[in-house]
Amino acid sequence: MDYLASLIPFMLKGTSVTLRLFFLTLVISLPLGVVMAIARISKLKLLNIFMQIYIWVFRGTPLLLQLLFIYFGLGIVGIKIDRFPSALLAFVLNYSAYLAEIYRSGIQSIDRGQYEAADVLGLTRYQTMIKIVLPQMFKRVLPPISNEVINLIKDTALIYAIGMSELLRVAKTASVRDFNFVPFIVAAVFYLLMTACIQQFFKWLENRYNYYR
Repeated sequence: MDYLASLIPFMLKGTSVTLRLFFLTLVISLPLGVVMAIARISKLKLLNIFMQIYIWVFRGTPLLLQLLFIYFGLGIVGIKIDRFPSALLAFVLNYSAYLAEIYRSGIQSIDRGQYEAADVLGLTRYQTMIKIVLPQMFKRVLPPISNEVINLIKDTALIYAIGMSELLRVAKTASVRDFNFVPFIVAAVFYLLMTACIQQFFKWLENRYNYYR
């Protein structure tokens, strides 16, 4: 118990880094994904093609590779970015691409008749998107978004590759130092608690938006 008590403060410090990256990535990538999804289905051909290439690149390459490229690769050509901003940039670019495709599928699942009805009522395309399409889209895409958010909390462990002391790296350091497996068990408990909170939050959201059925 004494060992566990001495371990917890270090684990909490690593968890704070994990949660900071997690929340900042969500705050930026969730709305950015909507903008990208709308651009992806835009009638502007160049914008549409650009978004297709962007999504293809960031969904088709590993997040770890993107992280290493931004931190080490750009540094080689003289563009030096600190560790945390590098991690945040890589995560935002990656998760925005995934969320954009989720949003796009949600937007395109809305029946075309609703667009026509909105046009008859005199709503602009912007009003139709904001007041009619997006609210229904969010309800439909909550399950896949919840999966991505859970993946995000686990993917934060990848930042060990650029020397950041997040939860898993702290556990590994303590385990190697003390020749003890307990830090990994504690880290697993921390991850499970965080994912449980995420699952409950999205369950509440799904119940909250039941009136769209």
